[in-house]
Amino acid sequence: MNSNKQTDGQKHGIRIAMAQLNVTVGDISGNRDLILAAMRHARDELGADLLLTAELALTGYPPEDLVLRPGFMSRTHDAVTELMADVSGIDLVLGHPRQQDGKLFNSVSWIRNGLLLGQYDKQCLPNYAIFDEKRYFSAGNQPLVIDVKGCRCAVIICEDCWETGPMRQALQAGAQLLLIPNASPYRRGKHQRRLETLGRRIQETRLPMAYCNQVGGQDELLFDGRSLFLADQQPALSARHCHSDIVSADFNPATASWQSATGVSVCSSDKSDQSETSAESDKQPQDLAEVYQALALGLADYLHKNNFKRCVIGLSGGIDSALCYAMLTDVLGATNLIAVTMPSTHTSQLSLDLAAEQVHLVGGQLRTIPIASMHDDAVALLGAGYGDISGLADQNIQARVRGLLLMAISNDSGALLIATGNKSELATGYCTIYGDMCGGYSPLKDVSKTLVYQLSHWRNQQGHSIPQGVIERPPSAELAPDQRDDDSLPPYDRLDQIMQYYVEQDWSIADIVAAGFDESEVRQIAGLVLQNEYKRRQGAPGIRITNRAFGRDRRYPITSGWKDSGEQS
Repeated sequence: MNSNKQTDGQKHGIRIAMAQLNVTVGDISGNRDLILAAMRHARDELGADLLLTAELALTGYPPEDLVLRPGFMSRTHDAVTELMADVSGIDLVLGHPRQQDGKLFNSVSWIRNGLLLGQYDKQCLPNYAIFDEKRYFSAGNQPLVIDVKGCRCAVIICEDCWETGPMRQALQAGAQLLLIPNASPYRRGKHQRRLETLGRRIQETRLPMAYCNQVGGQDELLFDGRSLFLADQQPALSARHCHSDIVSADFNPATASWQSATGVSVCSSDKSDQSETSAESDKQPQDLAEVYQALALGLADYLHKNNFKRCVIGLSGGIDSALCYAMLTDVLGATNLIAVTMPSTHTSQLSLDLAAEQVHLVGGQLRTIPIASMHDDAVALLGAGYGDISGLADQNIQARVRGLLLMAISNDSGALLIATGNKSELATGYCTIYGDMCGGYSPLKDVSKTLVYQLSHWRNQQGHSIPQGVIERPPSAELAPDQRDDDSLPPYDRLDQIMQYYVEQDWSIADIVAAGFDESEVRQIAGLVLQNEYKRRQGAPGIRITNRAFGRDRRYPITSGWKDSGEQS
């Protein structure tokens, strides 16, 4: 977009800029500075009349219990005042929490030339899945419509556009354009659902909209950006997926249409997000690219925002640690990784060779710490003071020895230990608490084993970073002679389908069996899911990419007497 304010597209309209920023929850001063820089860029470089920020942009979303601290809210109020003093020559529509008469509101302040023109309080407070806004905020009930160069612009916030009431209220108040700050978390398929929902709202109200989303990782949540200018069911212009961005377009209220800054009508076939217009054969690769990018951004932000510059990872020669290692090299570079292989008596030479091959592929270094003697010493000590240890307990000692060593390296180096388990393992408890579950972050926490393989294939197509032998070998924990995952679990293609129905869609066992799955397998998996909640409750955080992730998204009691008939032994 050029900075000439007198282009044909703007003579009879207004230029709107949206700041899709990667803010940090709680970093009020840092976020204020990002917003101020974006405002100056929008005014001076893009020639915008108005800058729209995301939902709670000043504090980051979700601030959770921070808003219950008086000092936090006092600092937020001060930062709003500081920004007001700097706003000139452009309107700023700022998202932030505010306090009034003992109540908290999820709000927007409209600022022009140092003055507060009005405030809008979010009316529809989501209280489902990962959202619990009713814990913190009171609901608003009044519209906010402000005139900008002859165009009446209304503000609604995020969930307000998923319901019909606030939009109709804005229309009745005379709005010609909707400005919608959002903090809409990513999951697979979410962008298409947004487009469908926003398209329905436009059909109902005939109100075009500027939809500004947050971007970046926040603990278990990932915000994918993709801010949108819409006048109908297709985006006129969209910001990038998983990147900070400032985008602008001109809105002509006479024609209720968006135009580029040069006055040429923006064509959705040229400007819409390519993932929505790709040929059918390209949909899966595009989807995998977006998932990988989301996982990588979530990992990068968790490291950056928590001040970690290095990571340590146990590299087993298996697919999960291989994908995590490839992702870490993309995010940090191989020189900032401490890769460790820890062979036991049952570790195959193939595993050692594949781990070494992968590290060589990316130019890193691999350290080898054999654990057989530590394992033998632990078994001997237990034998002398407790009794013989065998079976699962013996296998878990090996995993916990590895966890002990990796945590020691993490403590000594200051590098964050990465847990490499996937969602299929966490669902069924096919993992060792205080062993391979050790770590400060779990990149694959919401990634099924099937998707791990798909992402590994996709990553190698972008540049060979995972040995083909890792992808082709049967998965094994290698904690016992000739061990394979499918000795204990159904094949992952079936397991993951059952898990998706049971965990992500809350199907009953009877419904899953009716869909054609073996009843004994369904009961086995459902039972494992329920009995291993205690493990998942103690696991590391990881980015949510499905509609039901373990963690804040799925809250099941550890102690429970409830059983579905199919879950009883």
